[in-house]
Amino acid sequence: MHTIETRGQGGRRSIRGWRGWLWGGAVGLLLLPALAMRFCPQAGVDWSPLDFAVMGVLLAAVCGLLDFGLRRDGSPAYRAGFAVAVLAGFATIWANLAVGMLGGEGDPANALFAGVLAIAAVGSLLARFRAAGMAKAMVVTALAQLAVVGVALALGGFLPRELLLTAGFALPWLLSAGLFGRAAR
Repeated sequence: MHTIETRGQGGRRSIRGWRGWLWGGAVGLLLLPALAMRFCPQAGVDWSPLDFAVMGVLLAAVCGLLDFGLRRDGSPAYRAGFAVAVLAGFATIWANLAVGMLGGEGDPANALFAGVLAIAAVGSLLARFRAAGMAKAMVVTALAQLAVVGVALALGGFLPRELLLTAGFALPWLLSAGLFGRAAR
């Protein structure tokens, strides 16, 4: 059983079995649409085998990244920052695959979010996953998220709520940056 040890005001504390919960939770999430299709057809869930494969790969990537980030030597703030960043990336991909963040799911403007995610990934690699560098990378990622809103405004044709939601996706990146900044102190 894997353990994360943290040191706080109360001394040493450990979180046991987190990997089982992480990967088991992903399997459970993947089973939900299958169960809905089987037992609640009126819910309108209609996933193809490709949908399950794509979500399986996406959940495996998220769990792998979380597993990596949670096992790194670091403070709880570092781990929380890492988790927030991974979940922000997951939400961005999921929203784009499901309905698209700008316009419909097939709108070419949604391809801009690949750049946002690339900035987060490349920035993390350049920072060598060190807290101070990760904080900077997440700030740049948040700015890239807001730049997508600027591009969408220039292109025109998007609803105000789409632009607001897209701008709101900068908040988790900034939260992650703040947590990494705290871990760097």
